[in-house]
Amino acid sequence: RFSCRRLGGGLVQTGGSLKLSCAASGFPLDNHFIGWYRQAPGKEREGVSCIFSNPSSAYYADSVKGRFTISSDHAKNTVYLQMNNLEPEDTAVYYCAARFGNGLGYFVGGDMDYWGKGTQVTVSS
Repeated sequence: RFSCRRLGGGLVQTGGSLKLSCAASGFPLDNHFIGWYRQAPGKEREGVSCIFSNPSSAYYADSVKGRFTISSDHAKNTVYLQMNNLEPEDTAVYYCAARFGNGLGYFVGGDMDYWGKGTQVTVSS
């Protein structure tokens, strides 16, 4: 359902940037919303950001607001997460997930239909 990958190395220094991509197959982004989650060792999973198509809008957790940008390319059925000004606290396994329809509550609650495999992001201090 998902093919997730990092566009760049998985290890970056504090202040660096990294971009993640998540290509969906088997369902269109037009009627699904996509979100990114992360989970650090010993911590609960955190909903980082999600993007809605109809109407177009995006949500960001306070911890990443102003530093991360989510975007989508419907022609490629792919969602991206541009991560700038990375901090060691951003170190985690990042996952993408999708759900039919809309609903920020589903994202916040982790109630999603499809989950991608995680990709490791490590930020060194």
